[in-house]
Amino acid sequence: MTTGIVVRQLGVTGRGVLAGLVDVLVDCVDGGASVGFLAPFDRQRAEAFWASVLRDADHGTRIVLVAESTTSGETLGTVQVVLATAENQPHRADISKMLVHRRARRRGVGEQLMQAAEAVAFDAGRTLLVLDTASPDAERLYARLGWTRVGEIPDYALWPDGRPIATTIFYKQLTG
Repeated sequence: MTTGIVVRQLGVTGRGVLAGLVDVLVDCVDGGASVGFLAPFDRQRAEAFWASVLRDADHGTRIVLVAESTTSGETLGTVQVVLATAENQPHRADISKMLVHRRARRRGVGEQLMQAAEAVAFDAGRTLLVLDTASPDAERLYARLGWTRVGEIPDYALWPDGRPIATTIFYKQLTG
């Protein structure tokens, strides 16, 4: 485990870190990440997104994890485990919005977030996880953590500037 970083699950008290979550999301979009938003992207849109996500967490349809610095308390990154699936998929969850602030990258934050996401998903009874990414760095992380690359879908999403981008799909089967 990388020192200086703690990963915790947010719930009803998640609103206490809203500003940090907003900072991470705005930084990632400003840095060109294809994470569901188009430029220009501002804090107001990020706050509305996180308010919706935290409501879902309060209702138990998703798990929100946050990585924080143990020294400064700063929010370094976040990931979500989306539990809301179709009736015939009670064993499956989606990994969503794995975000690490640019200044916190290459410090093990993403790895810790993914390991924690896998653990909470398994604890929630999920044995199959899926995700998509448009980031070569994230692809390397997922492969290193034992995820299986399924393939690439061309023009699946858009970069923040509106250009089309291919997305790579991964899955991982969890065992005790």
